[in-house]
Amino acid sequence: MKRIVQSIVILFGLILSAQQTERLDSLLLEGITARSNKDYASSLELLTEVRTVAEDNHWYKQQFLALNNIGANYYSMLDYGEALDNYLEAYTIALKHLDENEEMTVLNNIAILYSKEGEPEKAEAYFYKAYLMAIEHDDTIKTGLYAVNLGLAANELNKLDEALAYLEEAKERLKGRANLILLVDIALAENHYKRGDLDTAETLAKTLLPSLSAIEFTEEKISTLTVLSNVYQERGDLNTAITYAEAAREAAINPDLKISTYEQLSKLYKAKGLMEAALVAKDSIIALNETLSTIKNGRFFEANKVKFEIANYRRELQQSSAEQREERARLYTLLGFCALVIVLISWALRNSFIKNKQRKILHDRSQEIIALELEKEKSDNLVLEKQLHAKEAFLLLEQEKLKNEIETQNQKLAAKALQISSRNELLKDVINSLSSQSEISKNVFLNQKIKELKSLLKNDNEWESFLKHFEEVNQNFISELKRRHPELTANDIRYISYLYMDLTNKEISSLFNITAVASRKRKERISQKMGLSESSGLYPYLSGI
Repeated sequence: MKRIVQSIVILFGLILSAQQTERLDSLLLEGITARSNKDYASSLELLTEVRTVAEDNHWYKQQFLALNNIGANYYSMLDYGEALDNYLEAYTIALKHLDENEEMTVLNNIAILYSKEGEPEKAEAYFYKAYLMAIEHDDTIKTGLYAVNLGLAANELNKLDEALAYLEEAKERLKGRANLILLVDIALAENHYKRGDLDTAETLAKTLLPSLSAIEFTEEKISTLTVLSNVYQERGDLNTAITYAEAAREAAINPDLKISTYEQLSKLYKAKGLMEAALVAKDSIIALNETLSTIKNGRFFEANKVKFEIANYRRELQQSSAEQREERARLYTLLGFCALVIVLISWALRNSFIKNKQRKILHDRSQEIIALELEKEKSDNLVLEKQLHAKEAFLLLEQEKLKNEIETQNQKLAAKALQISSRNELLKDVINSLSSQSEISKNVFLNQKIKELKSLLKNDNEWESFLKHFEEVNQNFISELKRRHPELTANDIRYISYLYMDLTNKEISSLFNITAVASRKRKERISQKMGLSESSGLYPYLSGI
């Protein structure tokens, strides 16, 4: 009889387990699809559910896949720290419980993350681990892919012979895969350029360009055009170099790529003496950096909000999982009890046994009613507690939103000030360059234009606009400063405002059109006016207002 009951319970458990793993695989696919569609919140919610259930049941394959794709979500949301945490957790699971195929995958992801963060040495180390595993497993395609990544990392580290060896190996292993061979050839073109083999680099890059017209090869096209631009710059053909750089700029479709193309153009314009065009390119870089910063700040805020929601959701999943385990235990108990009752009824027909059984059932039901009442009371308490948590969470989000708005405005002010500083530096360079030419000093028209440029440096209209926005963002700072130190002049307050935004001495001197030494002396005079013994204590004092 005992064996019959155990068999029924085990069979039912196996059926439930199979259904659960199928459901997790389905949720994984939905989560990956949502990430591809940039619906990161939905993707993280689905993947977190998979991770929690898999972790509770020790289903390591599903847990690994969930963590790896959660990391990919945060990578897409530019939250590289959170992405790395999830990749490392997936890597630990792969080492302990899975084979080296999963280990290779996550090592490559970690390496790509370090490469994106500008740490090519670490990226190279992880690519190399994945590469050795692929060789050990005799996986030709993965070995070729990891060799491409190693070649790119070595190019970036100027290990040109090492890079060339990896890229030639990749080309051999990836034969017949045209799209992957394109990546190898682009890296080879860059390698030849860095070696000084300009003819080979030019020929290879020009051969590649017609194959890079599709939108998915935008980044590769820009890289190839930049190589050609650098080749012609090295040869002294600045006009052709600028033509390729402008083509790269036209191909760029996002701020990150546009910044690199404008940096190339600014360098070439300056080399050719086109100072006005160089200034426009620099202004474009500043504007694009501001746009990119705004996008990143928005994504970081969205990532933090999603993480908060996912933490709550995971806690709810854990609570739900605990309740499901309790319900499953009760179900197994009930199944065993029913089987026992059936066997006992078939074996015992006496009325006294039936009556005793009925009394026992009634007693059990009364206990269940009491348990349900207690459960209801607990449930009511949990609802009240969740409402309180929700209100607290709402207040925290509002505070975070206000803080982010203030930080964003201060970033815009700093960017504006730096733009003015950059403009003033460029104007000074132009004025000094023109003034040093003896032929120009004899030209009345040009002398008049130089005076106009000098007067533009002294124009305070930009300061009035800056002060208005500064007061809006940093309310009461200037009024409190004037209340404490009424002896400060308007120029003193202007200097203090730039210092409060943590601008360097060089940037402040440029904004005031004075030398760096004069700027330092002004800082010392202001510190003395405010009763500070040393000028180094001025910034900490301002931060405390």
